[in-house]
Amino acid sequence: MSIHIPKSKQWAASTIAAASVLAFATNAAAQTSVQLYGLVGTYVASIKRSDTVVRNSVVGSGGLTTSYFGLRGKDDLGGGLASVFQLENFFQPDTGGAGRSAKDPTAFSRSAWVGLQGDLGSLTLGRHTSPYYVAMQAVNPFQSSVVFSPLVLQSYVATFGGTLIGDTVWDNAVQYLSPKVGGVTGMVIYGVGEVLGNTAVNNAGLSLNYTSGLLVAVLSAQNVRTAAVTPSTGQRAYQAGFSYDFGKAKLYGSAQGTDNAVTDIKTHTYQVGTSIPVTAAGAVLVSWAHTSTDNPKAASVNRNTAALGYDHFLSVRTDVYATYLYDKTSNQAVGNSVGLGIRHRF
Repeated sequence: MSIHIPKSKQWAASTIAAASVLAFATNAAAQTSVQLYGLVGTYVASIKRSDTVVRNSVVGSGGLTTSYFGLRGKDDLGGGLASVFQLENFFQPDTGGAGRSAKDPTAFSRSAWVGLQGDLGSLTLGRHTSPYYVAMQAVNPFQSSVVFSPLVLQSYVATFGGTLIGDTVWDNAVQYLSPKVGGVTGMVIYGVGEVLGNTAVNNAGLSLNYTSGLLVAVLSAQNVRTAAVTPSTGQRAYQAGFSYDFGKAKLYGSAQGTDNAVTDIKTHTYQVGTSIPVTAAGAVLVSWAHTSTDNPKAASVNRNTAALGYDHFLSVRTDVYATYLYDKTSNQAVGNSVGLGIRHRF
């Protein structure tokens, strides 16, 4: 006999469990260092995409960054080797709900992994943020925002014609992160599809990051074959990008391509942006992304999305921001959105 537990109680139970883990770890502080951390963000916005007729007013969770809290720890095993773990949960401060939506796990939807770390790098197993998504954050001024970043919107958000199949988070994954050599770090991830006798549904990704002074460059690729998209037979995706800090302004640029295996749908996305400090505590953010979609069975579609924002830090932990979003897709009217938000880190 199965017993149904309401989702609100599951959320409360997961929070209590996380607090218990922290309390236990604190008692064992002589051996293991454990940190509780996170970010709470919310925003108010009036949203209208290019392909919608009506405008929607929302108080949303996240905004520039999706809200989350986490626990991470490290245990020194001697000889330069340590065991490491990370447990993170997305949540929705506008409703108090767990995850980014009801589709997420009620606990540790952002990451949940454990592994070993040493001079040769780290090897971890569990639920990980996709290295492809991590690389994307480094080459656009709006970073990881699924609400205001033109590049992320056109890549991951279905309502903006998201070109990538799969999630920003991968389950059942093994990940290796290399040490930095000559300014280069590498990340390899392999997600096991867990379909009996079928390795053709496994996912794989590779990302390289080069840092030298004021320059950051990324090269990333992934092959996703387990996404629940119809029709979904797999997709290869590639991206290259950079950022360079000139002092008076930081410049960003990226290029991305996708190729869906059986449907033969191909996309190309280009993005440029800048971050310009205008006060000691604030910066203007600008980004524009263009995606062209080549579908053999339909007319080609182009989408242009641009964002203009101002982000102001009230302290090292708290910032407020305002953003304007422009959106235009083929054969549709222009969409305009505006938003105001706040973030607090702890």
